[in-house]
Amino acid sequence: MNGVLQTVATLNADHKGEVKLLQITDTHLFADREKDLLGIKTVDSYDAVIEHAQQYTAKCAAVLCTGDLSQDHSTQSYVDFSERIKTLKMPCYWLPGNHDMQEVMLPALLNEGLAQTKQIISEHWQIILLDSQVSGVPYGHLSESQLFFLEDKLKQHPSKHTLIAIHHHVLPVGSAWLDQHILKNNAQLIELISQFNNVKAVLSGHVHQSFDVTKKGVRYLTSPSTCVQFKPQSDDFAVDDKAPGYRYLTLTKSGKINTQVERIDIGEFVTDVNATGY
Repeated sequence: MNGVLQTVATLNADHKGEVKLLQITDTHLFADREKDLLGIKTVDSYDAVIEHAQQYTAKCAAVLCTGDLSQDHSTQSYVDFSERIKTLKMPCYWLPGNHDMQEVMLPALLNEGLAQTKQIISEHWQIILLDSQVSGVPYGHLSESQLFFLEDKLKQHPSKHTLIAIHHHVLPVGSAWLDQHILKNNAQLIELISQFNNVKAVLSGHVHQSFDVTKKGVRYLTSPSTCVQFKPQSDDFAVDDKAPGYRYLTLTKSGKINTQVERIDIGEFVTDVNATGY
């Protein structure tokens, strides 16, 4: 069955009132499955991450995929993404990154049965998915309509803890070459969510590394890519030698988030650490 433009979805909490999630991000897939990104065949590393994540299938309610699903904008790359993510046997909620082409992405994912969802509701939590893509450039920006949508949903459920998912990072991670591609109107977003006491965290991809900082009571998280990792605290482009990974999260009844980064065995997935760009 084809997917639908589903604005709102619901998730059931477990017996403890908790919602467990996976975040899988920045898969950068190609139509040609033999193509690599800086030495890593992205479809193979994605496969390895999916296999590793199977250990959480019985526990998790959903997987959040936070953009840059494709590297070459091809329909086939989105089909390959979909076929593999569906093996986790849980709902997949996705949003676009700067590398995605939405006029290809949307019909391809809908055709594979992956609905486009903007808001996810559970007993104690809501998850809001935002589109920060600016076509043709690597940095992010939230349109007025996206900010209005966020504000409206925060007002709609003031008693629910809120997790915001967005592709671009909101706080600088300390790498000049990455931070120039940050969410450009981050101050506007931070000011908006500061008006509400129910926003607990903002979850991003984009930077291909793990980051976890709390500012004014809100936790800002980024996560590893399923392929190439970028070296933290590097002003110039630099590739890290860490293995591909993903994030596992538990949203508790009290509003606390317990989370950990998981990485596969590095094995064959060795990046060209001498690369100067991609």
